[in-house]
Amino acid sequence: MKKIILYTLSLLLLSAGLSFGQNAHFTNSGVIEFEKTVNMYALFKKDINKDNESYMQPAFESYKKNQPQFKKLKSTLNFSGSRTLFTPVEDEAGNNAFWGDDAMVKQNNTTFTDLETGTFITHKEVFEETFLVKDTARKIHWKITDETRVIAGYTCRRANALILDSVYVVAFYTEEIPVSGGPESFTGLPGMILGVALPHENITWFATKVTESTIDDKALAPPKKGKPVNSKQLLETLHNAMKDWGNYAQASLKAFSM
Repeated sequence: MKKIILYTLSLLLLSAGLSFGQNAHFTNSGVIEFEKTVNMYALFKKDINKDNESYMQPAFESYKKNQPQFKKLKSTLNFSGSRTLFTPVEDEAGNNAFWGDDAMVKQNNTTFTDLETGTFITHKEVFEETFLVKDTARKIHWKITDETRVIAGYTCRRANALILDSVYVVAFYTEEIPVSGGPESFTGLPGMILGVALPHENITWFATKVTESTIDDKALAPPKKGKPVNSKQLLETLHNAMKDWGNYAQASLKAFSM
């Protein structure tokens, strides 16, 4: 009798597993709409110190009266198979007074990534110059956790990492979209990244909508304009240009290296 019961349970579990596999749906191509959120108050406060507080603190108080705490910027990620194209949407609201020119606040990159070859091409706006950066994709050593959350209707799992030696990254990816891509240059997880947070930089990117559709080659065309460089050459150029900028140089270098 026990053998019959165990056999019946095994059949039921097998049937349930097969049913789940048949009903599971995976998205392999489409468009993801992202929203980048920047905590402007937090960025402003970081630049206030004992040497400038006499004029920066009043400026900060004035800023809070006239500007919202969070700046929101739109972008899209077209994806199909192993290819993705991340494209900023023009900011119609303009910059947030003088603070809107901060490199960390703006969207500087249009990035094509070939996940199969592990390469990328980025059209990068650096102040008044434009570069076309071609190189291998950044290797991010992710640590996957058991934490989950739902983003844009997809169940996502959390992963943590450290990039650029000191930038702590929290990402949320979904295996329901089996493409190892994500916004900006964040890749390398076993599913599409739908959420990224840089807690110490006060910036997040979260998907607001995923539209499953067929994406043609034109919508995945790599950017072509800009001065051709690789990642090392760009960094050397930035170091030379900002060598007299003091502490401000470090913040800008970090922003342009994202």
